[in-house]
Amino acid sequence: MLTVSLLSIAVLAQESSITGEELSVLKTIDDTGLEWGPCPPFMPEGCAIAVLHGDPSKVNVDVLFKVEANSDIPNHWHNSPERMILLSGELKVKYEGEKTQTMKIGSYAYGPSKKPHTAKCGDDGPCIIFIAFENPLDAFEIVEGQ
Repeated sequence: MLTVSLLSIAVLAQESSITGEELSVLKTIDDTGLEWGPCPPFMPEGCAIAVLHGDPSKVNVDVLFKVEANSDIPNHWHNSPERMILLSGELKVKYEGEKTQTMKIGSYAYGPSKKPHTAKCGDDGPCIIFIAFENPLDAFEIVEGQ
């Protein structure tokens, strides 16, 4: 099993230098200020992640996850539960032991921690998903036969 850490993604400071209080955040999926970084190597070519809020090495991080049209997201799991909203495209998601479900723009999905899942972005991509992680950001590939 390949362990991949996503800690190399650049993190923007979210605190005011004057008061030390956390600032509010407002971003859009086409924001030119988003810093898109690479996905783990087992993810499809063209996959990218942008941190919206938080530090990926700590609890409570919000990200955008993007894959190109017709991309297959291989079987994997996370230590953290995922709360997701599809912002662009159409995504078929299958969690181990469950039927395939189709996310359309505006759909919400919850993924339990450590539950293996796959996904496929339709031809109406790219698929962009908002994901809120409770625990530090990680992804673990599941290689069949191991």
